[in-house]
Amino acid sequence: MPRGPRLDAPGTLHHVMVRGIEKRLIFKNDRDREDFIDRLGQIIQEGHGKCFAWALMPNHAHVLLRTGPTPLARMMRRLLTGYAVSFNLRHQRSGHLFQNRYRSIVCEEDAYLLELVRYIHLNPFRANLVKDIDGLDRYRWSGHSVLMGRGHGPWQAKDEVLSYFGTTEKVARSRYRRFVSEGIGLGRRSDLSIGNAGLKGAKVGKEKGPRGDPRILGQAPFIEEVLVEADRYARERVLSRGRPADVDGLLKFITQEMEVTREEILGRSRRREISEARSVLCYVCLRRLGMTGTQLVEMLQMSSGGVHTASDRGETFMKENADFERSLRSYLNN
Repeated sequence: MPRGPRLDAPGTLHHVMVRGIEKRLIFKNDRDREDFIDRLGQIIQEGHGKCFAWALMPNHAHVLLRTGPTPLARMMRRLLTGYAVSFNLRHQRSGHLFQNRYRSIVCEEDAYLLELVRYIHLNPFRANLVKDIDGLDRYRWSGHSVLMGRGHGPWQAKDEVLSYFGTTEKVARSRYRRFVSEGIGLGRRSDLSIGNAGLKGAKVGKEKGPRGDPRILGQAPFIEEVLVEADRYARERVLSRGRPADVDGLLKFITQEMEVTREEILGRSRRREISEARSVLCYVCLRRLGMTGTQLVEMLQMSSGGVHTASDRGETFMKENADFERSLRSYLNN
């Protein structure tokens, strides 16, 4: 099955994993690891995001972060491209370093934040890089050592994580360490691994609510909320590109003249009056504002054929409604 588009909006919690091509090493020495962590920290700070957990393994890495205004895709592209170029120069190699695109899932923060912090920070133990919790405390290449006060990572949301375990740092660290240690006995927790995310506790079926989605870890209401919000955010990003004033202003004009809402036009309703308004939007954007069909496909989540069919209907509507045509012409000429 093809992978769906990534889900992202400001404030979204993501579990991200990157892996070396053909499972080859992406970290050969400590200089590599330091380079990756320095880049990660800088990008998170500049993107106003928050990192709650991370772990570097020989051939892959995990990061748990909450995005700020900078989209995850932009942050990861900058991180992985910059690191790959630097790695290749250091080790006199060429070609791809990472396997395909990075993998990520959106996570329900209230239900899974602490479980994912523990799951990610136990990766070195599960991979036999350390023998026990004492060894994990000393392992430099994960956020666990930072939470235990042994590592330095000013960009890691250490205080926010520890605040779940106590009001003083000493008590919080002790309780957090016990929480992680208890996780050793829970095994690998395949339900938290990337690739096994999906719908938790929801009915599956066309008429029974949302389907499970491998891009999301959470309960049914959260999955539905994420899909709606990601859809809205993606469309708003389309509106912000190219000719933002024209498209945004056009939407306001159409909603006022045709007595529908912006959300209805950008939604999926097939009610006649909303379908007409959407058709007018397609027609004007394509024929008057110079937008491309691809932009409208992304903005309206319609097929290319659907966009052009709607545009044709919009043209017919304009010809049959002379008063609306005059009002539109007046608006566009101002």
